[in-house]
Amino acid sequence: MRIIAGAWRGRHLASPLGQNTRPTADRVRQALFDMLWHASWGGRELLEEADILDAFAGTGAYGLEALSRGAARAFFIERDRGALAVLRRNIALCGAEDRARVIAADALAPPFGSPCGVVFLDPPYRQGLLVPALVALRGAKYIVSGTIIAAETAHNEPLELPSDLALTPLASRTHGAARISFWRAG
Repeated sequence: MRIIAGAWRGRHLASPLGQNTRPTADRVRQALFDMLWHASWGGRELLEEADILDAFAGTGAYGLEALSRGAARAFFIERDRGALAVLRRNIALCGAEDRARVIAADALAPPFGSPCGVVFLDPPYRQGLLVPALVALRGAKYIVSGTIIAAETAHNEPLELPSDLALTPLASRTHGAARISFWRAG
């Protein structure tokens, strides 16, 4: 696993041992960032100098990719101890300690935060965690009106979002076992 583009392009990231964390394939992360940068609703300015959140961070690949591409700061929410150790190691490998904040917490019960321009969600597949995480992150103020949400789920996982979340669908694509979906918060 490596950083795809930007200041740290080609930098290899560590992955935790075992089955608790499912690192996102480079090609899926590439597809997500390509969509984010080239869509009519997206663009590089979404990331450049933005605060972003990487929830269910695992290795931190989404957040570190965003930092490599010009995001100002990244918040990483992760609760697994093994993943937290690898996440901190990857942040250090990239020299991103001054722009990264690790929050050792559950994405379903996050501490109060600050609004983010882009929120990346990569919950464990097929566990029904996407909607509860969206509700919790909105309640904790990471998601506000205008926030772009990018989620990776299993390609066959149902995506029925309650209307009270006020999310406008922007795009959805399948890449092998993964589906990438984007919404704008209202």
